[in-house]
Amino acid sequence: REEWGLESLEENAHSSTLTTKVFVNGVWMGVHRDPTNLIETLKKLRRKDDVHPEVSIVRDIRERELRLYTDPGRVCRPLFIVEDQHLVLQKKHVRWLTQGTTDDGEDYKWQHLTKSGVIELLDAEEEETIMICMTPEDLEDARLVARGLPTAREREVLRERERDIERAKERERERERNKDRDKGKEKEEDEDETGDPEDKDPSLRKKPRNEASQPHLFTHCEIHPSMILGICASIIPFPDHNQSPRNTY
Repeated sequence: REEWGLESLEENAHSSTLTTKVFVNGVWMGVHRDPTNLIETLKKLRRKDDVHPEVSIVRDIRERELRLYTDPGRVCRPLFIVEDQHLVLQKKHVRWLTQGTTDDGEDYKWQHLTKSGVIELLDAEEEETIMICMTPEDLEDARLVARGLPTAREREVLRERERDIERAKERERERERNKDRDKGKEKEEDEDETGDPEDKDPSLRKKPRNEASQPHLFTHCEIHPSMILGICASIIPFPDHNQSPRNTY
């Protein structure tokens, strides 16, 4: 306890200092004065395999609680670890996993991804405390937003808007050329086609980015979006075409 800075309940029974309660499998073990440093240390040890990878570490800031779970029966699933908006996973890890050995000839299996801090096993409660992106492309977009650059989707929208504006100008020039030929028709076309192309196509409307807002700071990434579902749910045909309660049944 003293090594980790955990203080007993008796010592802090009448203390007015704000502390965080530490629970292990629901049992109140004590209090801690620096929960941020404690949880960072525990997660680093878990990613180095000094703490079992299936141990769940949950911090509830609002309730000032730090909960550790080691009991069986918890459903955990793997996620890629993200550091500084980049995947820890590298091409060498994929190559080692494919060939089954490292460059030094040592065995390299799925469990080594967990032991080397590439993949983390998280349960449902710990997932509430992290930020997960669906694909590595989301990480790329987050890095671009952090640098003040447009994302790939935004660049495509801007190019489409420019093309629509150019087409609108071309239609306007065509109407000017045909103005003397058919004034009645010109009047109807003016009512239907003049104005900003965004008024015609709602899909082109885009909420302007708030420059003061910060990009998402992702901590994990899905291995594949389909892995959000479990084994039973993943075999449901066309789950995205069903109501969510029907998938639950």
